[in-house]
Amino acid sequence: MDLGLKGSHAFVAGASSGLGLAVARELALEGCRVTVCSRDAARIGAAVERLRSLDSVAHADVQGVVCDVTDEDAIREAVARSVEAYGPMHVLVTNAGGPPTGQVDDFSGPDWEAAIRLNLLGTIHLVRHALPHLRAAAAGQDGFGRVIMISSISAKQPIATLYLSNVARAGVQGFAKSLSEELGPTGITVNTVLPGYTRTDRLRHLSDSLHERTGRSVEDIEAGWAAGSALKRIGTESEFAAAVAFLASRRASYITGTALPIDGGAIKSLL
Repeated sequence: MDLGLKGSHAFVAGASSGLGLAVARELALEGCRVTVCSRDAARIGAAVERLRSLDSVAHADVQGVVCDVTDEDAIREAVARSVEAYGPMHVLVTNAGGPPTGQVDDFSGPDWEAAIRLNLLGTIHLVRHALPHLRAAAAGQDGFGRVIMISSISAKQPIATLYLSNVARAGVQGFAKSLSEELGPTGITVNTVLPGYTRTDRLRHLSDSLHERTGRSVEDIEAGWAAGSALKRIGTESEFAAAVAFLASRRASYITGTALPIDGGAIKSLL
């Protein structure tokens, strides 16, 4: 299937590793010109080199920018650099690392504020500063625009010890649904993707944290997560990225306002 992404411009946040890097890789392989960002210069530089080493990816079609998504000025500058290099933006993928785990009494007021800045306000500011360029891409001849927000299954089915994430991700869902209604007439689609238990560094951090808290082995914890899905296994980054690439494509032009679980059937609700 030709996804119609060749020559389009994508910006992927939180892309130095994990799901963000996997998505950037998939989009680059589909022919996108891709800007990736992370707050760590060394890590984003390494990610850019990995993407440029792909056989079908031109060196000039991938660039990295340093951007802490909790800093609105940094977001503004990163988006400007992306547009300066590649023109109007067709695809925005918002993403950031998850906040710490714990029980309700483990978190202070500043902990809650930091989680909201990272996972909710970071998403909102990325969209705000990208929107003029997404609108320009959508308004062009045969144009289109896509906003895809990487969230978590905790937005639909809260996860124990993920208080900070549960709350922030729910806010992202409210923002995305509202935005999809406003942008629909422009041809820009807005969707969220809800990764379940996927083999990433973040997952290992979570299993290590639960091991320290409960004494259960990491293997036992991960086996429990796998058993909770319909497929009885933990997902891979490439499986997640393939679904995001489809939502980013021209072929997904009638899908908007959705929250798509990519979780192997872990969420048990009917809708």
